[in-house]
Amino acid sequence: MSDNRVFWENEEALLAEREYQATWPGGQKAVDSLASKNKRPVRDLIEDMIDPDTTFFELSKLAGFGMGYPGVDDVPCAAIVTGLGKIHGNWTMIVGHDSRVKAGTYFPITLKKHMRAQAIADQCGINSVYIGDSGGVFLPMQADVFPDDQHFGTIFYNMARMSAKGLKQITMSTGGNTAGGAYIVFMACQSIMIDQQSFSFLAGPPLVKMATGETISAEDLGGAAVHTQVSGGADHLCYDQAEAVARVRDILSLEKPQTINLHRYQEQEPAIPLDSIYDYMPIFPHQGIDARQILECMADGSVFQEYKKDYAQGRGDNIITGKIRIKGFPVGVLCSNRVGIIFHEAAKKATEWIVRCSQEKIPLLFIQNAPGFMVGSDSEHAGIGKYGANLVRAVSCAQVPKIQLVIGPDNGAANYGMCGRAYRPHFLFITMRARTSVMSGKSAGGVLLSIEETKRKGSGKPMTQEEKDAFQEKMIAKYDGEAHPFFCASRLLNDGVLKFSEIRDWLGMALEVSLLKEIGEPSFGNFRF
Repeated sequence: MSDNRVFWENEEALLAEREYQATWPGGQKAVDSLASKNKRPVRDLIEDMIDPDTTFFELSKLAGFGMGYPGVDDVPCAAIVTGLGKIHGNWTMIVGHDSRVKAGTYFPITLKKHMRAQAIADQCGINSVYIGDSGGVFLPMQADVFPDDQHFGTIFYNMARMSAKGLKQITMSTGGNTAGGAYIVFMACQSIMIDQQSFSFLAGPPLVKMATGETISAEDLGGAAVHTQVSGGADHLCYDQAEAVARVRDILSLEKPQTINLHRYQEQEPAIPLDSIYDYMPIFPHQGIDARQILECMADGSVFQEYKKDYAQGRGDNIITGKIRIKGFPVGVLCSNRVGIIFHEAAKKATEWIVRCSQEKIPLLFIQNAPGFMVGSDSEHAGIGKYGANLVRAVSCAQVPKIQLVIGPDNGAANYGMCGRAYRPHFLFITMRARTSVMSGKSAGGVLLSIEETKRKGSGKPMTQEEKDAFQEKMIAKYDGEAHPFFCASRLLNDGVLKFSEIRDWLGMALEVSLLKEIGEPSFGNFRF
């Protein structure tokens, strides 16, 4: 067994441990507590909701750790489960509160995760199902979760806008939905409530008592019977969770079957096994990779049809371009090669390839392993700025589905040119080798040390060598820590951390879901030549 394989399997064991912490909050005691209320964990409900023998692709499992909110450092899985599954053969976005985590309360990271799920559903044109059981907003942070755009109200704005586009919004309430949270029931196209278990009201009994003097129970104020038989705020009354799940499936059973807007070939397994990546991937993120080797492990039949293979070798092929098939889908790929530094020749080639794929209306896969664009006078005079800007423009304007997979350094403007989060890829996945930050820890330590030295010298208190070493070590630790997959995933800078062995399945799902919407015509702005 290679040293590389041993290292990455150990890293992925750490990933599995973090995922366990995210998906098993409170342990068996929390599950038993739910059972005492005739409830089941939200993931169990989702497994029953999706088609038998299909996969639920759960997004952003690691969100919420180490957030440091007032009195709450960790919010496992951001207190909400989001992901994609098939219901009667149609891909559906499922969003479910996990009441085991602070009663499903909305923290800032919960909002971000909920709205990221809605953004994917909207961008890909798919229906959404919400499993509602939330304590509402985290009141100590009301200024950070309530009044602004992208705060709590935006969830319901998004529901309204997607519904207007014909994208079904279905809510299954399995618990309390209070104040603004009540709108997850009332804004739905159809909503389901469970007798003696679901409650929805603009103000709960304590606030009603304080505001009006009325004494009333939660059931009489806004229980399932009230809203399905009296107010009309909900549509379907069920008597347990199993019946409610079946009703969701029934509601969506007559939806138009989805179609994929691209030709698809017969799927082939790679001729070089996917798990060979464990041997090929260098341990240190800033070691160079053989991109062609990596692509052969991912591609159907290990076939890579390369574009401009011989152009400016040693510089132009720091990004390799061409076509592969993944799960039968043809994909235009841009993959960092060797150490991945982007020279102006690579930027020009990549821009040209994006335009060509956009004209052909085939999706783009960006495999990122780049520490940045090449700097220095030679590069500036050769036009790295303008050619880099052309690449950014092409990425921004490409109308085809875009997916990013980060397998190494992801620094500076290379993050932009290779379709980072700001460029709204349909999906963005990373691996345990990914390192996303403005620059590496080593570079940041050197730059910031130089600034600190100048400042201290100007104040008449020059730094000792010990102070310099300590300062640089501190900066390296800070930047490298913030670039780590766990840090980035906890802050929802990606849609999930993948094991190398999972890459093909997740990319296949992402391509299929991204291609459910018809691809429009290409349109690019003003390039500089």
